[in-house]
Amino acid sequence: MSDELVEKVRAGNDHAFRILIETYKQTIFRTVYSVLRNQKDAEDVTQEVFIKIYTSLPQYNNQGFKTWITRIAINHAIDLKRKRERQKEESHEEYSSDPQLGLSDDVEALFFQNERRRHVLRKLNELPEGYRDVVYDYYIKEKTFKQIAEEQQIQVKSVEVKLYRARNWMRKHWKEEDFS
Repeated sequence: MSDELVEKVRAGNDHAFRILIETYKQTIFRTVYSVLRNQKDAEDVTQEVFIKIYTSLPQYNNQGFKTWITRIAINHAIDLKRKRERQKEESHEEYSSDPQLGLSDDVEALFFQNERRRHVLRKLNELPEGYRDVVYDYYIKEKTFKQIAEEQQIQVKSVEVKLYRARNWMRKHWKEEDFS
């Protein structure tokens, strides 16, 4: 089935590619999540992987599609993880050596980060009140669990539970298309 869909995609059939995405998105997400251990990053990288799969289809030679896309996903996730670790080290070094330099020199990353924040702010009002503050503090203000717990005078574990429940609420009530 996959090889037939691949041939249709190569022939320019966008619907066939949508079917491939639907068929393999959970597999790719689980694979990427196993490397990154962060749901938000895994969701973003899953989308990037499908773009990479689409652009790499001409190189695919019909030798196990699932294995091929899984390898692409793992490599992409590992690359991202390494890149972020390097950026943290470099940012820390730059910041400590020259206070004039900002931590966000990558304009493109900053743009997408700001776009995501604006969209989340719009959707934030839909959240139940008990979850809204935790989600806002964690994702928008980028506070740690400990900072949120201290400000709200609750335990760190309570912050984790609230954020977990908020994510479940969002998964249940928001559609993926809302964020496309």
